[in-house]
Amino acid sequence: MSDTIEAMKQRLALLAPEHIEIADESALHAGHAGARAGGGHYQLTLISPSFSGQSQVARHRSIYQALGDLMSTRVHALSITALAPEEL
Repeated sequence: MSDTIEAMKQRLALLAPEHIEIADESALHAGHAGARAGGGHYQLTLISPSFSGQSQVARHRSIYQALGDLMSTRVHALSITALAPEEL
């Protein structure tokens, strides 16, 4: 597992996930400006009871806040699926 994925998982633990899956899709974006600058492309699936009653916008904000500076340094693009357990 990459250092970036491990760092993301550690920070996202704040959201008490029941399930978390992060896929590195950077190879699919080789040559892209963000990839050349060192930022990766990731697909995140996160299921957390903390998302119950929240809009998708609020969920994404929580994720971006938890990831903090990773979003401006090691993550160039992040595709997010954020669900509450009852939405499965």
